[in-house]
Amino acid sequence: MDKLNKKQIEELLPHRDPMLLIDEIYDIKKLDSATGIVNVKKDSFFVQGHFPNQPVMPGVVIVESFGQAAAALTAHGLDKSTYENKLVFLMGVEKARFRSPVIPDCKLILKIKAIRSHGRVWKYQGEAFVDNKKMADAIWSATIVDKK
Repeated sequence: MDKLNKKQIEELLPHRDPMLLIDEIYDIKKLDSATGIVNVKKDSFFVQGHFPNQPVMPGVVIVESFGQAAAALTAHGLDKSTYENKLVFLMGVEKARFRSPVIPDCKLILKIKAIRSHGRVWKYQGEAFVDNKKMADAIWSATIVDKK
Protein backbone atom coordinates (compact mmCIF):
# COMPACT_ATOMS: atom_id res chain seq x y z
CA MET A 1 0.00 0.00 0.00
CA ASP A 2 1.40 3.34 -1.05
CA LYS A 3 1.30 6.05 1.62
CA LEU A 4 2.48 9.68 1.82
CA ASN A 5 3.05 11.68 5.01
CA LYS A 6 2.86 15.48 5.23
CA LYS A 7 6.57 15.95 4.44
CA GLN A 8 6.23 13.79 1.29
CA ILE A 9 3.08 15.71 0.29
CA GLU A 10 5.09 18.95 0.61
CA GLU A 11 7.51 17.54 -1.98
CA LEU A 12 4.60 17.19 -4.43
CA LEU A 13 2.58 20.36 -3.74
CA PRO A 14 3.56 24.04 -3.55
CA HIS A 15 1.19 24.61 -0.59
CA ARG A 16 2.65 25.28 2.85
CA ASP A 17 1.17 25.71 6.31
CA PRO A 18 -1.29 26.99 7.10
CA MET A 19 -2.74 26.37 3.59
CA LEU A 20 -1.43 22.82 3.23
CA LEU A 21 -4.51 21.01 4.46
CA ILE A 22 -3.72 17.36 3.69
CA ASP A 23 -1.98 15.50 6.52
CA GLU A 24 -1.68 12.07 4.89
CA ILE A 25 -2.57 10.21 1.69
CA TYR A 26 -2.85 6.44 1.47
CA ASP A 27 -4.39 3.66 -0.59
CA ILE A 28 -2.91 5.31 -3.69
CA LYS A 29 -3.69 3.74 -7.05
CA LYS A 30 -1.42 5.46 -9.55
CA LEU A 31 -3.21 8.28 -11.43
CA ASP A 32 -6.56 6.74 -10.44
CA SER A 33 -7.57 7.12 -6.80
CA ALA A 34 -6.41 7.78 -3.25
CA THR A 35 -7.63 8.50 0.25
CA GLY A 36 -6.56 11.68 2.01
CA ILE A 37 -6.80 12.77 5.63
CA VAL A 38 -7.35 16.28 6.95
CA ASN A 39 -7.07 16.58 10.72
CA VAL A 40 -9.69 19.23 11.48
CA LYS A 41 -8.74 20.81 14.80
CA LYS A 42 -10.36 23.44 17.00
CA ASP A 43 -7.34 25.67 16.40
CA SER A 44 -7.27 25.20 12.59
CA PHE A 45 -6.99 28.65 11.00
CA PHE A 46 -10.17 28.23 8.96
CA VAL A 47 -12.46 27.72 11.98
CA GLN A 48 -11.14 30.62 14.09
CA GLY A 49 -13.86 32.99 12.87
CA HIS A 50 -16.18 30.40 11.29
CA PHE A 51 -17.94 30.53 13.70
CA PRO A 52 -16.91 31.78 17.18
CA ASN A 53 -18.14 29.35 19.85
CA GLN A 54 -19.48 27.00 17.15
CA PRO A 55 -16.59 26.12 14.79
CA VAL A 56 -17.43 24.61 11.39
CA MET A 57 -15.05 23.79 8.52
CA PRO A 58 -16.09 26.05 5.59
CA GLY A 59 -17.36 24.28 2.47
CA VAL A 60 -14.80 26.09 0.30
CA VAL A 61 -12.04 24.65 2.49
CA ILE A 62 -13.46 21.16 1.98
CA VAL A 63 -13.34 21.79 -1.80
CA GLU A 64 -9.74 23.05 -1.45
CA SER A 65 -8.90 19.86 0.47
CA PHE A 66 -10.36 17.78 -2.37
CA GLY A 67 -8.23 19.74 -4.85
CA GLN A 68 -5.02 19.32 -2.84
CA ALA A 69 -5.54 15.58 -2.43
CA ALA A 70 -6.22 15.24 -6.16
CA ALA A 71 -3.15 17.32 -7.08
CA ALA A 72 -0.96 15.16 -4.83
CA LEU A 73 -2.44 11.97 -6.34
CA THR A 74 -1.66 13.24 -9.84
CA ALA A 75 1.85 14.54 -9.06
CA HIS A 76 2.71 11.30 -7.25
CA GLY A 77 1.78 9.31 -10.37
CA LEU A 78 3.68 11.46 -12.85
CA ASP A 79 7.38 11.62 -13.61
CA LYS A 80 8.92 14.42 -11.51
CA SER A 81 9.97 16.33 -14.64
CA THR A 82 6.27 16.56 -15.61
CA TYR A 83 5.19 18.42 -12.46
CA GLU A 84 8.46 20.09 -11.46
CA ASN A 85 8.13 23.88 -11.80
CA LYS A 86 4.39 23.51 -12.33
CA LEU A 87 1.28 24.50 -10.38
CA VAL A 88 -2.15 22.92 -10.39
CA PHE A 89 -4.98 25.44 -10.67
CA LEU A 90 -8.62 24.72 -9.99
CA MET A 91 -10.57 25.38 -13.19
CA GLY A 92 -14.12 24.73 -12.08
CA VAL A 93 -16.40 23.01 -9.66
CA GLU A 94 -19.23 21.32 -11.50
CA LYS A 95 -21.03 20.10 -8.47
CA ALA A 96 -20.46 20.35 -4.74
CA ARG A 97 -22.86 19.22 -2.04
CA PHE A 98 -22.42 19.74 1.67
CA ARG A 99 -24.54 17.25 3.57
CA SER A 100 -23.54 17.84 7.20
CA PRO A 101 -21.28 20.35 8.92
CA VAL A 102 -17.71 19.25 9.61
CA ILE A 103 -17.07 20.03 13.28
CA PRO A 104 -13.57 19.98 14.84
CA ASP A 105 -11.93 17.82 16.33
CA CYS A 106 -12.25 15.12 13.66
CA LYS A 107 -10.51 13.32 10.83
CA LEU A 108 -11.98 14.27 7.48
CA ILE A 109 -11.44 11.33 5.13
CA LEU A 110 -11.33 12.24 1.43
CA LYS A 111 -11.96 9.57 -1.20
CA ILE A 112 -10.59 10.96 -4.48
CA LYS A 113 -11.01 9.51 -7.97
CA ALA A 114 -9.54 10.80 -11.23
CA ILE A 115 -12.37 10.59 -13.77
CA ARG A 116 -10.35 11.56 -16.86
CA SER A 117 -7.45 13.56 -18.16
CA HIS A 118 -6.93 15.34 -21.45
CA GLY A 119 -3.46 16.85 -21.79
CA ARG A 120 -2.94 19.12 -18.80
CA VAL A 121 -6.63 19.14 -17.81
CA TRP A 122 -7.89 16.64 -15.24
CA LYS A 123 -11.35 15.93 -13.91
CA TYR A 124 -11.97 14.42 -10.48
CA GLN A 125 -14.69 13.38 -8.12
CA GLY A 126 -14.48 13.15 -4.37
CA GLU A 127 -16.41 12.26 -1.27
CA ALA A 128 -15.64 13.43 2.27
CA PHE A 129 -16.46 11.37 5.37
CA VAL A 130 -16.27 11.70 9.14
CA ASP A 131 -16.77 8.45 11.06
CA ASN A 132 -18.07 6.77 7.85
CA LYS A 133 -20.78 9.45 7.43
CA LYS A 134 -20.72 11.28 4.09
CA MET A 135 -20.26 14.98 4.78
CA ALA A 136 -19.71 16.34 1.27
CA ASP A 137 -19.05 15.38 -2.35
CA ALA A 138 -17.86 17.23 -5.43
CA ILE A 139 -16.84 17.00 -9.06
CA TRP A 140 -14.17 19.46 -10.21
CA SER A 141 -11.52 20.05 -12.86
CA ALA A 142 -7.97 21.37 -12.64
CA THR A 143 -5.13 22.16 -14.96
CA ILE A 144 -1.35 21.91 -14.70
CA VAL A 145 0.36 25.21 -15.60
CA ASP A 146 3.95 26.41 -15.72
CA LYS A 147 5.23 28.44 -12.76
CA LYS A 148 6.06 32.01 -13.71
